[in-house]
Amino acid sequence: MTTPSVSFEFFPPQGLEASFRLWNSVNTLAPLDPAFASVTYGAGGSTRDLTHEALGTLIRQYGLNVAGHLTCVNATRQETLAIAKRYADLGVTEIVALRGDAPKGDAGFQTHPDGFASSVELVAALAETGDFRIRVAAYPDRHPEALDANSDIEMLKLKFEAGADSAITQYFYDIDSFLRFRDRSATAGITRKIIPGILPIEDWEKTKRFSARCNAALPFWMDDAFAKATRDGVHDLLAISVATELCSDLMDEGVEALHFYTLNQPHLTRNICKALGIEPVQSLQKVA
Repeated sequence: MTTPSVSFEFFPPQGLEASFRLWNSVNTLAPLDPAFASVTYGAGGSTRDLTHEALGTLIRQYGLNVAGHLTCVNATRQETLAIAKRYADLGVTEIVALRGDAPKGDAGFQTHPDGFASSVELVAALAETGDFRIRVAAYPDRHPEALDANSDIEMLKLKFEAGADSAITQYFYDIDSFLRFRDRSATAGITRKIIPGILPIEDWEKTKRFSARCNAALPFWMDDAFAKATRDGVHDLLAISVATELCSDLMDEGVEALHFYTLNQPHLTRNICKALGIEPVQSLQKVA
């Protein structure tokens, strides 16, 4: 079984304490030699400048290959592509292209009159620039807005046809969800890489609430298991065990890359990687 490549998602800090958490996360995980590190982009572009600053630091001080998130919420096509141009000028060569969620309080996604109507349109425009490797989202558990189970496959195929290079999935905890999705994608003619997204469970109650909103299925046994683990003070040990077993099973099924949603809390991800045999390649050397 080959050791997989790994990548990590961070989110930009919105305060001093959050900034310490981000850079502690980077210092902890960068030595694992990630294939790339992505930085999120808040609903409606609410963290646009913070995302840009974080990407610049990851490139300049850590020498990481970075992927900037980019959405098309509340922005014209010109504004969205101007942000992509800023990424390119910064040295960013990868983008995670997303339609994006509506800002808090809005009923749902609304296309800007002069904006991109979907992630497919955004991907096509980015591909036309020739500046980026483009990664997109995929959903083993049906997206809350999908009409049916086939809609997610059809949308993913359209994104690849528009120019996407690979996809990163929403997190899941039932490996069969991913394997079925991968098989159905192959049947639909999708040949590009689909990278499993892994969310270490930092807080079980928060994970349950978020999963309900994004329609991520949770195996029935996990609620009782985490309740007992929390009671006994071994919540993190269970979280590491659950994610490590999932990753190991994925590797057995031929998966060669894993993407970790770190939540800027690095210890779980670090310990899961260690359990998988992924060790620091060298002491972290900042570029400057």
